[in-house]
Amino acid sequence: MIRILLAAFALLFAGAATAQERPVLKASATVTSDVVRIGDLIDHAGIVAKVAIFRAPDLGYTGSVSAEAVAEAVRAHSLIGLDTAGLSEVTVTRAARSIPSEEVEEAIAQALSAQYALGPAADIEVTFEREMRAMHVDPSATGALRVGHITYEPRSGRFDATIEIPTSASNRGTYRLAGRATATMEVVSLVRPIERGGVLKEADVVVDRRPRATAGRDLVTDRSQAIGLAARGPLQPGRPLRSAELMKPELVARNQAVTMIFEVPGITLTVRGKALEAGAEGDTISVLNEQSKRTVHGVVVGPGHVVIASAPARLAAAGRGQSE
Repeated sequence: MIRILLAAFALLFAGAATAQERPVLKASATVTSDVVRIGDLIDHAGIVAKVAIFRAPDLGYTGSVSAEAVAEAVRAHSLIGLDTAGLSEVTVTRAARSIPSEEVEEAIAQALSAQYALGPAADIEVTFEREMRAMHVDPSATGALRVGHITYEPRSGRFDATIEIPTSASNRGTYRLAGRATATMEVVSLVRPIERGGVLKEADVVVDRRPRATAGRDLVTDRSQAIGLAARGPLQPGRPLRSAELMKPELVARNQAVTMIFEVPGITLTVRGKALEAGAEGDTISVLNEQSKRTVHGVVVGPGHVVIASAPARLAAAGRGQSE
């Protein structure tokens, strides 16, 4: 009897309603509870809008329900004349607050940095025993996750931690996580082979991370420490660069013809010579004076140019006709 009265009332209400108030199926809906109500799926649902008809997807997930299933479900609640708007299904999303896996990794790294001698949190690489995905909690959940307890074994790098995550406006959930943590450092390596004397360009080097325990010493840790320098010997890609493997680019090659610059008070002389050693800017090398056939020492100041700090009188006299 009650069902008949409700149906009659619905018919009366439908007849009095305007065309704009006719119940119309929505293309999509977002819900905040664990059930889907008629009003979530249908505009102008009237007094039955808050009636639950389906179970909502899990937090953070999206599902779909066919238009036919919606029409069948609302028919039992005396909602008739549903306009499906040409839709075949409705997508339903369960609203959630997402806690990304990176946030969990950062919290673990910060806890390890604070309690153990692993260096800055940004240099700690955290991996979990099981694949870590984003966690979804009720959208009303506030506050940050925190690490309640953590232990770490330096030899194996294994950690066990308990984290607390807000799951609703007033509740927090506790989860146990295990994995390994490694203290790392940034190192510079090559992307292609470099021959002896080759000058490193910006495109030749890359910065990556290596375990600090196995990285070794004397490593180049900044691109600026390598770009513009030359290789002392052949260098292979993929391994960390060491400072001892780099040098200033050679401006003078062995047996190269050079300009010898003699400086005496009030006069500067230039004489042709031959470098007996290779040298970079600032290096002191041996040079053969081709006029006197004497070997002198000078400082490399530029490509093919060597300054002789002190000029013997006879060398100055020999070069007097070439004064500048």
